[in-house]
Amino acid sequence: MELAGTAAKCLTVLFLVAISVNGDFVEPPEPVSSLRSLAESQTRLPCHYQVEEGQKVVQVTWYKELPDGSKEQIITAHFQDGHTEFGRYSGRVRFESSTPTVNSALLIPSTEESDEGSYTCHISTFPNGNFERHITLTVWILPISSLEPVDLIEGQTFRVAATCRAVGRPPPRVSWDTELPGQSQNRTSQGGSVSSYYSLHPLRNMNGQKLDCLVWHPALTQPRRISNSLVVQYPPDATISAPTGDWFVGLEKVELACNSGGYPKPQNLTWKWKGGALPDGTSVVGGKLIFGRALRLNDSGVYTCVVKNNIGEGKTEYTLTVTQGGSKKMDTWDREPKSSQRSDKSSFDNMLLIIIGASAAALVVILVVVVLLVNRHHRRRNKKLEMELSEKKDEIISFSRQASFRRLNSVSTDPRGQAEDYALLRVDSRMKNSQTSLDQPIYKGSQSTLGGKWGPPGGVEVDELGRPVVWHDGRESMRGGEMDGEKEERRRRVESYLKSSNMSLDSGLPSSLVPLKVQQDDGVGPREPDLGHLRQGDSPTTQSVPEGQEEDDDDDSSSYQISEALTNHFYYSNGVLRPRPHSNAILLHPRPQII
Repeated sequence: MELAGTAAKCLTVLFLVAISVNGDFVEPPEPVSSLRSLAESQTRLPCHYQVEEGQKVVQVTWYKELPDGSKEQIITAHFQDGHTEFGRYSGRVRFESSTPTVNSALLIPSTEESDEGSYTCHISTFPNGNFERHITLTVWILPISSLEPVDLIEGQTFRVAATCRAVGRPPPRVSWDTELPGQSQNRTSQGGSVSSYYSLHPLRNMNGQKLDCLVWHPALTQPRRISNSLVVQYPPDATISAPTGDWFVGLEKVELACNSGGYPKPQNLTWKWKGGALPDGTSVVGGKLIFGRALRLNDSGVYTCVVKNNIGEGKTEYTLTVTQGGSKKMDTWDREPKSSQRSDKSSFDNMLLIIIGASAAALVVILVVVVLLVNRHHRRRNKKLEMELSEKKDEIISFSRQASFRRLNSVSTDPRGQAEDYALLRVDSRMKNSQTSLDQPIYKGSQSTLGGKWGPPGGVEVDELGRPVVWHDGRESMRGGEMDGEKEERRRRVESYLKSSNMSLDSGLPSSLVPLKVQQDDGVGPREPDLGHLRQGDSPTTQSVPEGQEEDDDDDSSSYQISEALTNHFYYSNGVLRPRPHSNAILLHPRPQII
């Protein structure tokens, strides 16, 4: 195995050395190659040998192999004698280069189908010998196609509508591009000709529809299209149209139009009246029957239009009835403009209504938007005013509270002062009690008198308020003498306190003046004698009263005075003392102040 591998490597090296020494072909690279060309076009057969140093091309010869295996010489080029053409190729072939020994490519300017075959390029060199390249040439022929349409007639049986033929090398393929209902049939001949037949049942609605032929061939990048339209002939179909159906005597410019179909288009059109000649004063222009005068009563009858083409004829009738209409003497020329005017007026009215409706709708939308905007503005404004009013109300309430607090604070809330105030009330009640005691009856044993040993001579002694003084014996009289210096100061303080309390009674008493409990005089116990019932010269009889009993009487008198003041300015409701309504009252709270 090792010896075989070594031998293969040696042969490869020798082959490469031989190529480097003997040279090689630049084109074609392969010893045998194939080439395709089209008929009637130029064909190039490549052959180019690259010589090495010390080597020289002596002669180049092109051969064509014949079907029997022999070779036919086409052209020869010698490095000294030049080139020579042989046989039927003389004048049809030539070398591509002016130096055939360098570039030996062969050109066939107009290729024929007979040029198809195998060609050999033979290179003779010195001193290495001869070298060859073999090329097989295939000649294609572009397809030659044609389409043969067939004119059909409506009513015919199923038959061929069109034939498409194509000839080429290799044979082409043929197909149809159409939407018509039908069948196609293809046939191929030995010469490369292909024929395709498309058959259908002809109808008048098929006339003019597409029926194209498509030719396919390898030499074509896309199929070749042959456009065609199907032709179906049919007889004409005549119809008569009139501008109006109201015919009356005196109507002018009357026309009857005869419309004819059919394919081919009819060339012969005939009008008849009652099967004969037309009335006098009428003429035929194109397909129209025109009355050159006003209608008469005897113009009534059946009018017939007959149209013909090369397939057949068509006929239609129209019955014209003329009536008496003296009040309807207007011609169709006048009617048409008026009808057009009425139509224009109706269109204008409709357009005007549409414009008015659109304007009204736009106005409604604008009004709705304006109302919504105004409503929103008023809502925001009312809300702002409510907020401002609420702020002002809070300010007024705050100012009222501050004023009430200032007025209420004018009375001292010091607990020490409260006790002193109660003391002043008690003093004042005692002073008042001294006056009220004059109206009470004189108790037996009373020591009080308006005169006598306690009063000053010459009259009844009064106190600083102008009231008669009741003198008591014992310790009470001594204490009254000791307190004479303080009575004046306490009286002034009581009067100032009462004035301040009267100013604030309407809005509620301060906490210092709220009584703990109102005590009513139950009439039990000794009372001071009523000095009002004493006559002059009478000696009042005094009764010794204990000290504790005197203090109780003072408390009862003070409670009586406070109860009287509370009755004038307050009232009880459900166990609660409430202030009486007053014009100068100031409320400290939106609800009544509960004391």
